[in-house]
Amino acid sequence: MNKLTKHIISAKKKWEELLDNKEPIIYVGAASCGRAAGALDLLTEINAFLKEHNIEARVMQVGCIGPCYLEPLVDIKMPGQQRISYNNVNAKTLALILKSHLLEGKPHAKLALGHFGKEPLNGIQPFYELPMLKPQVRIVLRNCGLIDPEDIDQYLAVDGYQGFMNALKMKPEDVIGVVHQAGLRGRGGAGFPTFRKWTVCRNSPGEQKYLICNADEGDPGAFMNRSLIESDPHAVLEGMLIAGYAIGASKGIIYIRAEYPLAIDRLKSAIKQMREYGLLGKNILGSDFSFDIKIKEGAGAFVCGEETALIGSIEGKRGMPKSRPPFPAVSGLFKSPTIINNVETLGTLPNILRNGAEWYNKFGKEGNRGTKTFSLVGKVRRPGLIEVQLGTPLREIIFDIGGGVQKNFKAIQTGGPSGGCLSEEFLDLPVDYESLAAAGSIMGSGGLIIMDEDTCIVDVAKYFLDFTQKESCGKCVPCRVGTRHMVEILDRITHGEGNPEDLLALRTLGDTIKKGALCGLGQTAPNPVLTTLRYFRNEYLEHIKDNRCRAVVCKDLIEYRVIKEKCTGCQSCVRVCPTGAISGPRSEPHNLDKTKCIKCRSCYEICRHDAIAGDAIVIRSAEKRT
Repeated sequence: MNKLTKHIISAKKKWEELLDNKEPIIYVGAASCGRAAGALDLLTEINAFLKEHNIEARVMQVGCIGPCYLEPLVDIKMPGQQRISYNNVNAKTLALILKSHLLEGKPHAKLALGHFGKEPLNGIQPFYELPMLKPQVRIVLRNCGLIDPEDIDQYLAVDGYQGFMNALKMKPEDVIGVVHQAGLRGRGGAGFPTFRKWTVCRNSPGEQKYLICNADEGDPGAFMNRSLIESDPHAVLEGMLIAGYAIGASKGIIYIRAEYPLAIDRLKSAIKQMREYGLLGKNILGSDFSFDIKIKEGAGAFVCGEETALIGSIEGKRGMPKSRPPFPAVSGLFKSPTIINNVETLGTLPNILRNGAEWYNKFGKEGNRGTKTFSLVGKVRRPGLIEVQLGTPLREIIFDIGGGVQKNFKAIQTGGPSGGCLSEEFLDLPVDYESLAAAGSIMGSGGLIIMDEDTCIVDVAKYFLDFTQKESCGKCVPCRVGTRHMVEILDRITHGEGNPEDLLALRTLGDTIKKGALCGLGQTAPNPVLTTLRYFRNEYLEHIKDNRCRAVVCKDLIEYRVIKEKCTGCQSCVRVCPTGAISGPRSEPHNLDKTKCIKCRSCYEICRHDAIAGDAIVIRSAEKRT
């Protein structure tokens, strides 16, 4: 019996005692999303309540379980009862919940969100039957929100590191074979078969080989990798052990953005625990495999998500992509064979090695096996972190899981700033690598941004292209110069100064950049523009020919006015106007002084009676619109 086996036996015993609790357990969702919503203040209130009433209870911080719109989440498990979850908890509702649970010994049924059993309980529905959670398949996220991410024993108790121990019983080539049979593709965006990269690296000559975990998640609106690390860091670290063993690496590096302080802290804690349990260092668990992990904090450059730029950053150089070949698997970090895997790719490995390739092939579709995590954000009713089988239609993700949009759906952008904007006609498109690529978009690392009728598609294209243009390393001309020219054209269009010829110029520039840019950032940078030109061409033409922004977003194309017939004089617009441009007595139609209006859109967004209109401004002669 090795050292780890003893720890596992002890951990499972403690886990059984936890589930068969003799005192109340209070779970608080304390990942970044929960903390942003006030979870730490709730922890202070909970501890004060326990002290005031002299109650012995265990308070446990857990990670993100997924539905960010319900944060902060507080769960309570009384002895002999189900774990009950409460959502959007504040100081007032917390007091009621604690009083009901801890002093009266019963759940607060009116405030309860769900429980963690399988059948309805006194009018409280099962948590995983919630509309956002029911369609999901949780493999990568299986522990998130359920275990203490800073307690290695809880990870061991739910079969953590079992996949790694299974791998150690095989030859490295056989581990690669299992990953091959499972059909795992890289979850960082490109979807390249994981086993193929590993095989090249393992067969490449070199005494020193490296494994790098790419946690440089830089897409606006994306938080999948951060949430997984904050909620279940050992899953990612176990995946690194498996990958390191398979490719013959002895050193692992986690490249993570410095803007993720909680994720970094939890990684550091988890790595320390691994060393104490004999899971890092020389001859791990009595095998011939030696491996260690260190953390490298990145400065936040988006381009460093690209493999060769990331390697340059670790080496202490400026993060700039290099032309390939040689590929990193042959000559990477310090010119040694190197594998770079995404956080989610590594977090998936323990599940495959623990349950087998045949089990994993039950999920997803042919050529796109398994699941994918996504950050679902934007104008969707239920934003959060989700995990679905590859091949799930966009319609199911947006409307069944996300709850749809409050206004009319317009578009979804997949793949972050390098992805494409897809219109309503693609709602039944299955989410897989090939289908998204055929539509002009990409899977990316997993960001999904939902847009409704209040979104200006031209403004969105400009925003994302401006982001990638500013994040360009500037090394190659197509990306450095081409994206700048595209941003200038889009800027003219949103200011009412565009011409029909600009659309051809945008397309020509976009195609040239895609073909000529050095790295993936440049090659995919035009995607938001090219897809919006393809699927929302009329909206571009409205900006150019009619000086009209249908979403009332582009300031130079609109001026606001009050529709007297609809205005009830509720004064909501008066309260939010920062310049005092709107005035009028209560219950009477208001007036809007256009000389004071800064077009901040606040009145337009807050008005519940549709009494604020955004009209097109005629700013150019008719002949210039031809």
